Amino acid sequence: MRTPIIAGNWKMNNTPKQAAQLIAELKPLVADADATVVVCVPAIDIPAAVQAVKGSKIKVGAQNVHFKESGAYTGEISAAMLKEAKVDYVIIGHSERRQYFGETDETVNQRVLAAVKAGLTPIICVGERKEQREAGYTDALVTYQTLIALQGLDAKEVAKVVVAYEPVWAIGTGLTATDEQANETIGVIRKAIAGKYGRAAANRVRIQYGGSMNPKNVKGLMAQPEIDGGLIGGASLKAEDFAKVVGFNK
Repeated sequence: MRTPIIAGNWKMNNTPKQAAQLIAELKPLVADADATVVVCVPAIDIPAAVQAVKGSKIKVGAQNVHFKESGAYTGEISAAMLKEAKVDYVIIGHSERRQYFGETDETVNQRVLAAVKAGLTPIICVGERKEQREAGYTDALVTYQTLIALQGLDAKEVAKVVVAYEPVWAIGTGLTATDEQANETIGVIRKAIAGKYGRAAANRVRIQYGGSMNPKNVKGLMAQPEIDGGLIGGASLKAEDFAKVVGFNK
């Protein structure tokens, strides 16, 4: 059985003080969670978040990581820096990084390798735009994105990563893939992993749905056999809403 993983992607929201306040509100609400709970916070919030989650099951994640260990990369943060700051997870390849900051499938792969080497768990984002789905390219696209992202890892390493299927057309739009659409595409991702790394590894990989999961639709999505959790955007910015997603089975 795969332990569900619910990760909040705060994006560019919350100062360090606000981060500590939100986590303080969240801690008692998710104290008995049956899922892995992660808050992926802006880099400036990491120290405050790490301090705030003490005494709870909540893990801290970053929203990006550079693929080099050090060097002349102004504004970037290395995997070793995140690890020493007590970060456990890191989002890699989010559609907003791809759209606004030039992220490519190849740089996603480099970041994944750096994260795994440092002992971080990557949350690897893959997904299609609306026109790509309408043209029938969804399966081919997510298969390609997934396999490129994992290139260079062995089956044991692959089994420990998290993949987030985020239909780009459903992020921040209020639109959501149907439960069946999300389950079908996540099944395609798992099949692709099984084809290259074996069924045992594929059965262990946790694959989230990352397209506007919220308290209203979480039960239906999480009832699907392939869906192992959610990468939550807007709903993660309110403790009560995020806790309802975490407690989807309550």
